[in-house]
Amino acid sequence: MKPRVILLAVACALTATLTFAQPPASPATPPAQAAPAPQAPKPPAPFPQDSKIAFVDMNEIAANSAAGKAASAKLKALNDQKLAEINEKNKALQAAQTKLNTGGSVLNDAAREQLQKDVERMQRELQFAQQNAQAEINELNQDLQNDFGKKVVPIIQAIAEQKGLYAVFTTESGTAYVNPGLDITPEVVRRLDAGTTK
Repeated sequence: MKPRVILLAVACALTATLTFAQPPASPATPPAQAAPAPQAPKPPAPFPQDSKIAFVDMNEIAANSAAGKAASAKLKALNDQKLAEINEKNKALQAAQTKLNTGGSVLNDAAREQLQKDVERMQRELQFAQQNAQAEINELNQDLQNDFGKKVVPIIQAIAEQKGLYAVFTTESGTAYVNPGLDITPEVVRRLDAGTTK
């Protein structure tokens, strides 16, 4: 599978190179103009002063804040550790299965039976390790989400009180349209990173 993907990628790159390396069809074709310089991002829309609601994007807060990035790094580290452990168990299992499949005919009955039991035991251990790893990752994820919420909710609450808001919704709650000025996400990220609710 991988050699095919690599060959396909090389073929596409070669085709693109050959396509771009061809001489122009006619000299009368004017050269392409340079692409316009990227425009600076628009400043955020101002918050409507008469508004009594706002919204936040919790995923954006998690992705852009230092606390969210730290939580993601912890989760990734645990995931990588568990994946490495499972890969080691899987390699040992594959080696035992290969030994059983290729050398099973030269082993005596007792040795072959013991090797078969070892393979079955290793399969159970691998399945348990996968389930255990998933449970640990889920538990850490839940703990990190709870800790993150304990940091973010007071900030959102403080902003709501300062702006006299009746409600703050999340983008995940499913809205058809929201005025971009009602988005207080950047303010939440700024305060979260500063470690203040003010």
